[in-house]
Amino acid sequence: MAALSPSPLVWCNVGPGRDGAERPYRSCWTWRGRPLPFVPMDDSWTPAEPEDGPVAIRGWYERSERTFAELLPAAEIPVEAARAELILVAGGDDAMWPSVPYAERLAERRRSAGAGVRLITRADAGHRPFFPSELAPPPSPVFRYGGTPEADALLGAAAWPHLLDALRG
Repeated sequence: MAALSPSPLVWCNVGPGRDGAERPYRSCWTWRGRPLPFVPMDDSWTPAEPEDGPVAIRGWYERSERTFAELLPAAEIPVEAARAELILVAGGDDAMWPSVPYAERLAERRRSAGAGVRLITRADAGHRPFFPSELAPPPSPVFRYGGTPEADALLGAAAWPHLLDALRG
């Protein structure tokens, strides 16, 4: 099992749900047709960047965790219960959300449960590592993802052999 730029929490929808509405916030995950407990976004957050360019939203997630701290325990993803070894891949310059701290939280919960985990990080990589032979995606006009194409490729290359090993069993 692998997670790229993981989160230890179930978050709300970002953008419209199946009904086309963005609000009220609702869980982005279900289990057996029922929504899982989730963390909503704190709509009082405002980006530091001007409105006419890509925005880093990491601060929105960090603020939402502080605002809705009482909801975090119920929204935790139970990775300690997964039977497969978990591979976590995260960039330290992720501008979308705090991938490395999130991956470290997941890894610690796995280790505390005596479960297998591999944590692969790179301080200068962003939200989207990419793998050997994969082309760098074009920059988003909406979001800042952090990192650089070179750092994101190096993180993907470091993770690639571990992902292949996991797929081979």
